[in-house]
Amino acid sequence: MTVAPRVVPEPNPSTALAAMVVLAGALCLSISAILVKLAGVDAATTAVLRCAIAVIALVPLALFERRRRGGLSRAGVLWAIAAGVALGIDYIAWTASIYLVGAGVATVLVNVQVIVLPLLALVIDRERVSARFLISLPLMLIGVGLVGGIVSFAEVGEHAVLGTGLALIAGIGYGVYMFLTRRGTRRKAEGTIQPLAWATASAAVTAAIIAQFTGGIGFTGIGPSSWMYLIALALLGQVVAWLLINRRSVRLVPSMTASLLLIQPVLALVLAALILGETLTVGQALGAGLVVVAVAVANGVWQMRSRRRRQVLRGPDSAPR
Repeated sequence: MTVAPRVVPEPNPSTALAAMVVLAGALCLSISAILVKLAGVDAATTAVLRCAIAVIALVPLALFERRRRGGLSRAGVLWAIAAGVALGIDYIAWTASIYLVGAGVATVLVNVQVIVLPLLALVIDRERVSARFLISLPLMLIGVGLVGGIVSFAEVGEHAVLGTGLALIAGIGYGVYMFLTRRGTRRKAEGTIQPLAWATASAAVTAAIIAQFTGGIGFTGIGPSSWMYLIALALLGQVVAWLLINRRSVRLVPSMTASLLLIQPVLALVLAALILGETLTVGQALGAGLVVVAVAVANGVWQMRSRRRRQVLRGPDSAPR
């Protein structure tokens, strides 16, 4: 009896392309913290300029999208503005945390947004949380505690607790931003550029208002090299990153998008070590690793990979229809 050879399904070219684009967006996000540190500008000014410069680039793109697809509804504009308020809080807190705990660690900690988002969905929308979310929560808390130096304050420095707290505030703001964006877009698809432009403008105004209570905005004294880093931050970390992710992630299942974005904190740690010479204590490295693992568990990365592996082994005929 002849056994038919097992046929391994070819990867979908459009899916593979979408995954590469999302990965490129994640790389742009991971570079953001490095650019903030290299610019050397205070947190409030950096947050405002990051958004303001990005708005200048987004406006013509948004107008082009409006001509092609029509303008946003009033509800869409309001949701985007509300999301931008949370984003402005995120940017100021996260930028300040970079100078206290380092670019790599701050980028890892801000990923607590994957915990905040399901919690908001549970409390407000009564969406059930998964078992993997409940498993990831204690891992995340332990990792945050290690990064913040709760185990040994002397080991990580006196600013670790404040920096960790600011990074967690940023993560909460990030999670609220994602939640409001999700709420505003799941009712009606209205494009991706216009909501991003409105949210970015709202974030700039929010950051400017907060700055009045934290020392103000200092445009003087910013050198040419700092301006170049700030422009790169706005274009790469705000415009390019989110346009790439928002446009192509719709072609991927959410778990695959989450697993691809999980590379962001890993890349940030590597780049911070290579470019900025940042070093981690053993406790911080362990804590950062736990945060990354918790993010992976919360998003079901391993479950997704095992399902895909079983699908490949069973062949194309076993795919659900």
